[in-house]
Amino acid sequence: MSNIISSFKRALTPVVVSAHCDIPCGIYDPSGAVVAAKTVARMVELLEQIEVKDHATRNKYVRCVASKEEHAEKVKHEVQVIWSDYFKPEHLAKVPDLHDQVWKLLKLASKNKQNVDTAAAAELVAATEAFAAAFAASKA
Repeated sequence: MSNIISSFKRALTPVVVSAHCDIPCGIYDPSGAVVAAKTVARMVELLEQIEVKDHATRNKYVRCVASKEEHAEKVKHEVQVIWSDYFKPEHLAKVPDLHDQVWKLLKLASKNKQNVDTAAAAELVAATEAFAAAFAASKA
């Protein structure tokens, strides 16, 4: 009897999920990705300035790395959601290189997670801003 009750409780236990938003709501904004890319660039700038010489500077370095990687992942997430949920075949007429642009942007975000590279961070910001411009152009 207790197995039946346990199974019943498991079946009725709510599961927490999150999404944007698969209804679709039609509310998309690439500004979060742009801000995240700029955060990556800023963290790279800070990381290049830190001379690790004690626990305090090591801790700051670790926090900057964690923030850089978190925001690079946010870029990937935000761009992927807009690319997969917002863009439709009719948008490709306005943004014919969309798929290549997104693929390269996602690769840049991964590169920024793996390295501390000022040039790669600047490329990520530029690519994310170009994606935001493509998004805006698709709506015109």
